[in-house]
Amino acid sequence: MSDTHPVDPFHAHDHAHCTATVLARAEEQARAEGVRLTPVRRRVLEILLESHRAMGAYDVLERLAAEGYGKQPPVAYRALDFLVEQGFAHRVRRLNAYAACLSEKRDHAPSFLICRNCEQVAEAESAALRGALADLGAENGFTIERSTIELLGLCAACAKAGQA
Repeated sequence: MSDTHPVDPFHAHDHAHCTATVLARAEEQARAEGVRLTPVRRRVLEILLESHRAMGAYDVLERLAAEGYGKQPPVAYRALDFLVEQGFAHRVRRLNAYAACLSEKRDHAPSFLICRNCEQVAEAESAALRGALADLGAENGFTIERSTIELLGLCAACAKAGQA
């Protein structure tokens, strides 16, 4: 996301291109790092990419079971853990759910914009915010290793529709 140009990260993008780009990046990174993007792991990533709503593990498991991948919770949890570990997905703690990582950068500090009405989740990045967090850590003698920021509010479409 741009620090200077306001955009609507929830609705204003080419979703098919977004999905294809993330899947290609995941396959390339897995190959380069010698890890396996198994059919179930790839399918879980595809499921997460289908919408910009974060999904709970049991929602993912239902989809996997319906498609013949198995009904046992470890099937979904292992795939989700792998995707998070590899940087292909993020855990959105506010929703106790998972969302596909849309960033081209593997090691980044995501901020999640969570619409409290439609529950869509947008991943956003800000160099200014990242810098401010690094400064805050440095001022307190603290080295930040990982951070995730979750912001709850209304997306532009829901705010415009008066769904407050």
